[in-house]
Amino acid sequence: MRTTNILAVILVTLASAASPTFAADLPATSRAEIDALLNRLGTSGCQFNRNGSWYSSADAKAHLAKKLNYLVEKNKLDGTEQFIKLAASSSSMSGTPYQVRCADSQPVASQTWLTTELQTIRAKAAPPK
Repeated sequence: MRTTNILAVILVTLASAASPTFAADLPATSRAEIDALLNRLGTSGCQFNRNGSWYSSADAKAHLAKKLNYLVEKNKLDGTEQFIKLAASSSSMSGTPYQVRCADSQPVASQTWLTTELQTIRAKAAPPK
């Protein structure tokens, strides 16, 4: 019986080590919110300024998705606000803040734009009072 217990502990340890994303999963609510934010950005038609160049909303979504995946793999995210702060507010290389420009509007900080969108997502998800 003792050998079986030891074997079970070894198998669980090996399985955990072989699957680093197992420990790095975001809470389901945060992952859904981040996915919704990325989808809103990707379909917004807005432009995204990164290090002085303007990119399409689809390119912005792809870029931020790569940063999201990196942070999840490194187990550095625990929520949506942290994603906005660490991945979607500024360049990790230059530190330059990202900007979003929609239609004829003035550019706004991506952190502001994404936080506003997150509030909208949460308001729609909240149960009616």
